[in-house]
Amino acid sequence: MNFRKNIQERSAGFQMAPMLDIVFILLIHFMAATVFAQWEKQVDITVPTASTATEQQRQMGELILNVNAEGQIFINGQMYSDETALSLLKQIAGAFQDQPIILRADQATSVQQLIHVMDLCRQADVWNIALATVTPQE
Repeated sequence: MNFRKNIQERSAGFQMAPMLDIVFILLIHFMAATVFAQWEKQVDITVPTASTATEQQRQMGELILNVNAEGQIFINGQMYSDETALSLLKQIAGAFQDQPIILRADQATSVQQLIHVMDLCRQADVWNIALATVTPQE
């Protein structure tokens, strides 16, 4: 028996439904990425200026640690005490070696408070720390 006799071969053509699925997934991804990027700027911090400041590419999985003028620590828009911030940093450092941390300190933050936060990072065995600065506006 020849079963292929009545089968007509047609090309599938361009399928629109899978393309729409991909577009919606990309849309959701970029919307979520925008929300997470805005969380870091909710804390009212004026970052110090540096004439040699450059725009750096964001690293995968970097943690942004904000320190306001009073020396309070904020991670993802939530304030942490020194003890809880240290335990969180230890958990992160235990899970991810070479964890990059961006330290955004207010320009009114004292050097002692900044060193204290850097010391917390060191106690948690986090050594990949960068200080955030911006170029001076004229």
